[in-house]
Amino acid sequence: MTTITEDRDPVRTSWPALHGPQITAAVEQYGLHRAGARQPLWEYTRQLWGRRRFIWAYSTASNAVGYSRSFLGQAWQVLTPMLNVAVYYFVFGLLLNSKRGIHNFIAFLAVGVFVFGFSVASINSGSRAVTANLGLTRALHFPRAVLPISTTLIALLQLLYSMVILIPLVLITGEPLTWRWFELVPAFALQACFSLGLAFIVARIGAKVPDASQTLPFATRVWFYLSGVMYSVHVFGRQHSHWMRAVLECNPGNVYLTLARHALLRGNPLTTRDILLAIGWAVVPLVLGYLYFWRGEEEYGNV
Repeated sequence: MTTITEDRDPVRTSWPALHGPQITAAVEQYGLHRAGARQPLWEYTRQLWGRRRFIWAYSTASNAVGYSRSFLGQAWQVLTPMLNVAVYYFVFGLLLNSKRGIHNFIAFLAVGVFVFGFSVASINSGSRAVTANLGLTRALHFPRAVLPISTTLIALLQLLYSMVILIPLVLITGEPLTWRWFELVPAFALQACFSLGLAFIVARIGAKVPDASQTLPFATRVWFYLSGVMYSVHVFGRQHSHWMRAVLECNPGNVYLTLARHALLRGNPLTTRDILLAIGWAVVPLVLGYLYFWRGEEEYGNV
């Protein structure tokens, strides 16, 4: 007696074995692509835009969780820079007397610490954006640019929260409330674009070289001291050669501090060169950083 068996495997029944040219034809017919393959730039950008709500939700949740284990919680977002202002005022304002020639040094220093801290936080956290989320990148399919965008958005949220302390401090120290304060909006927007561009770059480097996140704080510390956070670049530059003064003034850290200080404080003039530099530093790193990160899309999650 003969037994007849029937193969009921739906996969084998529906998809016969394909070889060579048949596979190529099937891929072209059904628009298939290799899993994890890098999408064309415009399609990649479209998918990234489609996840804007996820970016916002992920960033706000991560920001809240970051301080959940401390007693003061998110208050540290403003307490930390305020403590830094106090330390820098004691060292540089009183001991080293770097406040000479600066109107309202306390507000000048506070604006520098808060605003420059935004870029530093964005870059340092951006270097760990991929490596700190390996489980997410390996489990889900999404444009990996979501990660450095989220870290930059978290840093921007912390800067905006710090305005609750910075604005009253500026008013208490004698600065008037003027229409120039609205210039903070484009100033922060340009700085955010610049910081995001650098976050894209260091995120890809950090994904390939995890030790980069350990060495990056030393580079940002040097940048901090060269950007005029606790001293006036214009006053300091008078003691040095023309090229040294030009380098300090064109430094993006100093450029964005100049925009913020011009908006909030008296005695901080803004030139056309400062505006053009702010736009250039915002556009060029953002475009190049985005392209650089996109080209490494297939590498993320495989480290």
